[in-house]
Amino acid sequence: MPVNLSIKNVPDELAALLRERAARNHRSLQGELMAIVEAAARERPGTMTIAELRQEVRRLGVSTPSESAAIIREDRDGR
Repeated sequence: MPVNLSIKNVPDELAALLRERAARNHRSLQGELMAIVEAAARERPGTMTIAELRQEVRRLGVSTPSESAAIIREDRDGR
């Protein structure tokens, strides 16, 4: 059975920004809030998409598997 949630005392400026976002996405404010909450709830911290991983590899300047293994080992041993 669905549950009703509410957020109290939302600042006017934030409410306006959320309405604008909803309009850009062709949703009602309720639909936009549901999309935001659903995305946040499904988010798994620590996971990356392939595109994000590729970007991180480029940022680190890794070009060979042994370089990436050294980075992973350093991170693991630093804990």
